[in-house]
Amino acid sequence: MTVIQIQAPGRIENTQVGVFLAYASSRGRALIDRRLYLPDASWCQDTERRTRAGVPDQTKFATKPTLAGQMIAAALDAGTGASWVTGDEAYGQDPALRALLESRRIGYVLAVACSTRVRINQGRTAVRADAVVGRLPASAWHRQSAGAGAKGPRYYGWAWIEIGTDGHRHLLIRRNPHSGELALYLCWSPRRVPLSELVRVAGTRWCVEECFQAAKGQVGLDHYQVRHWTAWHRHITLAMLALAFLAVLAVDATPPRTAQPNRPARSTDPIDLTVPEIRHLLGAFLVPPATSPHSLLTWSNWRRLHQATARRSHYRRRLAEPSTG
Repeated sequence: MTVIQIQAPGRIENTQVGVFLAYASSRGRALIDRRLYLPDASWCQDTERRTRAGVPDQTKFATKPTLAGQMIAAALDAGTGASWVTGDEAYGQDPALRALLESRRIGYVLAVACSTRVRINQGRTAVRADAVVGRLPASAWHRQSAGAGAKGPRYYGWAWIEIGTDGHRHLLIRRNPHSGELALYLCWSPRRVPLSELVRVAGTRWCVEECFQAAKGQVGLDHYQVRHWTAWHRHITLAMLALAFLAVLAVDATPPRTAQPNRPARSTDPIDLTVPEIRHLLGAFLVPPATSPHSLLTWSNWRRLHQATARRSHYRRRLAEPSTG
């Protein structure tokens, strides 16, 4: 099952905010598209500034959700296979984006604000989303993992309630077992799905953050000082291509295995080759190293064995935590 994710990081003071599309599957993830967001008043309506920055004449103002919808439509039209889309509140609050996904028969799990109004009781009652939380009995909460993190399974308390009238819409609620902090999601799917599937998609949302971390740390996504439309797109595209190349190498180097979410708690193998490790090895091989290739690979294997030992320890501790919602 594959998921498309959307995110808009950036630096407001530079008025350079990129909206990015990430693709995630069980085998890997990478950034696959980008759009440069131009504020309306300070950019789109300033002809002189646009000309200096090389902004094409046909480029008009578009909100971040609109840019996200354009990228998603382009990816699907190009044959990208995806079953779900997930993103943060900026996108979950936009009804046009949700309508686009439903028209393309793509399920979504999109974060929304606690003030979002939803319709419960077969669509008869409109209430704030956070008001629903207080009405839920203790039996409505389920402890499930939102996927594996650096220190083991990420367990939260989860609850869901059907909204609307067709059985395909839900309000999904995540509760931090330690702080009690809540996160709310509007969900839709073209077919009925279990709670575990919505939890899995919600947990996939972190993959886009991992993509940014890898892109910035390994391929220099944010290492630029450009002020021109073409230069920005060239740099960002090259960084995305480099990250995708490393991600494909990591997938090809990973041995096939049956999906086992808690496998790191049991396995004695070294961790799989990661994007940072592959970049390190490529750099060492491309620049003549002081040590032999055999020594480099031996060192890599030793380091990954120790990383696997640390990860097993984290996983065992997480799996041993009390089962509280």
